Amino acid sequence: MLRFAPSPTGDMHIGNLRVAIFNFIVAKQRKERFIIRIEDTDKERNIEGKDREILAILDTFELKYDDVVYQSANFSFHRNFAYKLLEEKKAFACFCTPEDLEKERKEAVEQKRAYRYSGRCESITLEEAQKRDEPFVVRVKKPERAIAFQDIIKGNLRFEPNEVDSFIILRIDGTPTYNFACAIDDMLYDISLIIRGEDHLSNTPKQIHIRNLLGYDKEIEYAHLPIILNEMGKKMSKRDEASSVKWLLDEGFLPEAITNYLILLGNKTPKEIFTLDEAITWFDLKNISKAPARFDMEKLRFINRTHLMQKDPQELAKLLQIHPSLGELAKLYLEEASTLKELKEKLDKIFSKQKDFKEFAQEAAILKNIIEKMQLPEDFDTFKQELMQQSGLKGKRFFKPLRLLLTGAEHGPEISLLYKYLKPHIKEVI
Repeated sequence: MLRFAPSPTGDMHIGNLRVAIFNFIVAKQRKERFIIRIEDTDKERNIEGKDREILAILDTFELKYDDVVYQSANFSFHRNFAYKLLEEKKAFACFCTPEDLEKERKEAVEQKRAYRYSGRCESITLEEAQKRDEPFVVRVKKPERAIAFQDIIKGNLRFEPNEVDSFIILRIDGTPTYNFACAIDDMLYDISLIIRGEDHLSNTPKQIHIRNLLGYDKEIEYAHLPIILNEMGKKMSKRDEASSVKWLLDEGFLPEAITNYLILLGNKTPKEIFTLDEAITWFDLKNISKAPARFDMEKLRFINRTHLMQKDPQELAKLLQIHPSLGELAKLYLEEASTLKELKEKLDKIFSKQKDFKEFAQEAAILKNIIEKMQLPEDFDTFKQELMQQSGLKGKRFFKPLRLLLTGAEHGPEISLLYKYLKPHIKEVI
């Protein structure tokens, strides 16, 4: 089984979406179940409704999942396993105060060494802890040997005991920490492969350590995806608008184009433009680069325009929420627009009653008056000749106001190409 495990603490990031896409693809390839695990153990950071928003985005991208589970529903399992480790002396009750730990951290900084827990509570038994009748956190004992594992993307990795340390598995309120809940749930749901971002790499040896302490001997595979950099070459953050999936959708990027781009990013693919179903037939995690991938907005725009061009006119009209007869007209504007939002803006200008005719207001008024009374001919050349003849206008004084009158813009596709599709609506748009 594979899982996508988002936290309901903010907007869906494109890095999270890439993780979801890859998990979905590999689950399909392996014919395994794919579940969504909402990691809601951090009550203070959870945002009401974000879980539903995450699921809605996955539905939009057609990443069909077999089940949705909430990590908080497994709290009883987490506590039972923590106390099992306490009873087996593989974990211990820690009574260190925040002030004690802060003092240790400051000493580590002064000595220019990485902070590690001192181990001062490690010898306290469960019986002694219960007699003290004071609140405590539960820490695991650090491993005695290095933890090594094979990562599908990054190769052989090794972490020394001090890098894992005696970390907390149960908070003072009895709730599990991220690493402990994650490790237990991956056992409970029989996860076979974990695909996630490399920002989780330091968590992996901790989670392996927990499962080792519990005697779980099934090997779980790992693939840690390199981070996505922004166009400045820095790690993408919430400050980068394009990092938000919601923002990209609002800007008029198609889900299938975003999917195409995220699969392509830092990957060797047999072709540049493809669908999710096509990717399932050839995708291989081993082809993902170890190096960070840089987000390229122009590349995404190109891919999005290509997917829009592949839409039939009726489907494009439906996406734009316009009359089906305007689909062909919209396609003509794809030479200069690359998103649904940009296309809509072009079409809105055509139908706007607030057109700016600049210095051609007088000429536009003459043409408007003639067109309103005309029986519109089938072809543009006849339309043009009749207009010129009746208006007495020619050259720039004819074509500029005519374009502004018909399209609301100074530039765009040739009017001769637009006329066929504008004709049924001309008296409406002028």
